[in-house]
Amino acid sequence: MIRHAFVLFTVSVSAFAGTFYVAPTGHDSDPGSSTKPWKTLQHAVDMISLGDTILVETGTYAGCRIGLSGSQTLPKKLQAAPGASVLVNKVGPQNKHNSIVEIENFGGTVTDWVVSGLEVANSPNYGIDVRVTDRITIDSNHVHNSSQTGIFTAFSNHILIQNNESNNNGEHGIYQSNTSTYPTIRANKSHHNRDAGIHMNGDATEKPGNGLVLYPLVEDNIIYENGLGGGSAINCDGVDHGMFRNNLLYHNHASGISLYAIDGAHGSSYNTIYNNTIVMAPNSRFVINIPHDDHAAPVGNVIENNILYTPDSNHGSILIAGAHPSGFQSDHNVVVNRFSDNNGDSTISLAKWQALGYDLHSIIATPAQLFVDPATFNFQLSSGSPAVDAGAPLPNDVPADILNVTRPQGQGWDIGAYEFVQVLLL
Repeated sequence: MIRHAFVLFTVSVSAFAGTFYVAPTGHDSDPGSSTKPWKTLQHAVDMISLGDTILVETGTYAGCRIGLSGSQTLPKKLQAAPGASVLVNKVGPQNKHNSIVEIENFGGTVTDWVVSGLEVANSPNYGIDVRVTDRITIDSNHVHNSSQTGIFTAFSNHILIQNNESNNNGEHGIYQSNTSTYPTIRANKSHHNRDAGIHMNGDATEKPGNGLVLYPLVEDNIIYENGLGGGSAINCDGVDHGMFRNNLLYHNHASGISLYAIDGAHGSSYNTIYNNTIVMAPNSRFVINIPHDDHAAPVGNVIENNILYTPDSNHGSILIAGAHPSGFQSDHNVVVNRFSDNNGDSTISLAKWQALGYDLHSIIATPAQLFVDPATFNFQLSSGSPAVDAGAPLPNDVPADILNVTRPQGQGWDIGAYEFVQVLLL
């Protein structure tokens, strides 16, 4: 009997992943190569296959609507070419919401795209508009002067919004809306927006869904000069089991972080607020705002190792709805001598607040005592700052600071977003 030998050759699909180009001088009838690029973003996003990358050369473009998915192992990418300056400032020809870049297909869930390196400007609605998606990454874009929000998402799970700048928008800088799970909002700059720097809203009226944003991670963001139209630096309406750490929030005009419910299914609950530096603008509201509302009250929220400073004499560091919200904890913070345990109707001193069992290890200090140079917005801790080594150890939750400096550097955890590093002179 003659035996036949069979050799099985396996070739990864990723080996065939291609790179395609878009340039103002291109033609959509061309192959999309570096020498014969395509002309429009819409044609490019419609043409590429799993694992492919679109590199956009310097120029000004109309936007697009992305409706064809990548895969978890082979995401599709739309990004500026290395060194390119890419301005996208017109609504795409297939867009449905009058936004500049839209990700949605109206028949199912769009998955696995990376959009990066674009300047998205002057949208008549949202700048980048992401709806009904899974595993979308919005990375290193500059989105500004939108009529509404800069970066908007709806019903989007496992979204990663990182390293973007979103500013001078008519509504929020970043808006995570509707029922969603595991959003990550990391290392963005959100500033000079009319309303919130980051707004998260579960919105129980929008179906299908449970009206909650679940398990968000919001870290390492720098958020400033927002809220003249209302809206906290970080606004949480129906947000549960979130981690808010190492954020620098300064000179915002409403509140710093708000946990509540207006549209969400219930008051934002079981959130941890760790190692944030929050310095409010004059005439602003409470730094941390956890009010009562018409829904189930917020429960189980924990505030630890934060700098919670306001210069406003009518407001204070923390507002809660009543003296003993279920599961509420707060300690090892730098605070001012004003709090509220009755929904902001009046304030009490730190001593009376401590009599309720809160902030027993917290301290009062001013920006001049705490920071290198608050006048120039340098909120790193100064040598001798009372926040150094004054925090609670949180090795599993906050292992590094906003600059990725390992905690602790001294004898203990520092309070705030920055860990003090002693410079040794030789």
